[in-house]
Amino acid sequence: MHRSRLIPAAILLFVLSHAPAGAEAIGVAMDDFSYTDTSAEPANQTAAHERRLSAFMAALRRDVGADGRYRLTPSGQDGAAFKIIGGIQKTSTLVQWAKVAVIDVGSKRLVMDKLYTFRGDNDESWERAEIFVSREVMAALAMPAPVALAVFDFELEDTTAASVGASATSDASYLAEVTASVREALGQSGRYRIVDVSGEAAKVQALRDCGGCEAGIAQKLGADQSLIGVVRRVSRTEYTLGFQLRDARTGAVLTRADSGLRMGADYSWKRGAVRLVSDRLIESR
Repeated sequence: MHRSRLIPAAILLFVLSHAPAGAEAIGVAMDDFSYTDTSAEPANQTAAHERRLSAFMAALRRDVGADGRYRLTPSGQDGAAFKIIGGIQKTSTLVQWAKVAVIDVGSKRLVMDKLYTFRGDNDESWERAEIFVSREVMAALAMPAPVALAVFDFELEDTTAASVGASATSDASYLAEVTASVREALGQSGRYRIVDVSGEAAKVQALRDCGGCEAGIAQKLGADQSLIGVVRRVSRTEYTLGFQLRDARTGAVLTRADSGLRMGADYSWKRGAVRLVSDRLIESR
């Protein structure tokens, strides 16, 4: 039973020996998990569950606090970069569920949100569950911070007859959908934190033709990177999509991608743009 803790200890020694010298420990707050027993067993096991939950929380706090990269912070005080919350429910004699979440306090983003099941309701089964949950939590805490990304409004490059009147209004609506969907996809990936660009981009008519000025705008907004996108209409039923990602500090192009010629009505722009950024910026990394 106790032998299983040798692996986390070995990993911990490796982490501590490779931690950067002088690095400030990251604050982590952890609330006691809730416990609910819906198993309808006749015996009153409240005292045993309270004891096992207390031991579970003590071990989880010990595992997090023993890693030199982190320091435990009281939940009611400032200074925590992450908060760990959770709950355990016993549904039958042999089955329990554990819901665990790790929250990035600054961005209010879920770094981890998982539901686990474990069998048994004795000291050994609870210890096995804590070891597994501890590994998952530590992995979530160690994930790199999301990149602050300024996603500017997608622009239309129309090589057909000029769009006027109702057509121009419709184009603007579809472009707004493209931009909103791309921001949502990148933000939900956990790799990026989307920076608000409202008002800034309007100062430049066409970012695609400004020679990389979007990077400077992004840097002023506190972003690490900038993204501009273009829908190029070839005909009323043919279009291409492209985007360019720059380092906000240096202006260097980090990634550029083009969809190639696509067929479809204007409402398909959104689907194509999300697929392109997902392929090149989310799933490929």
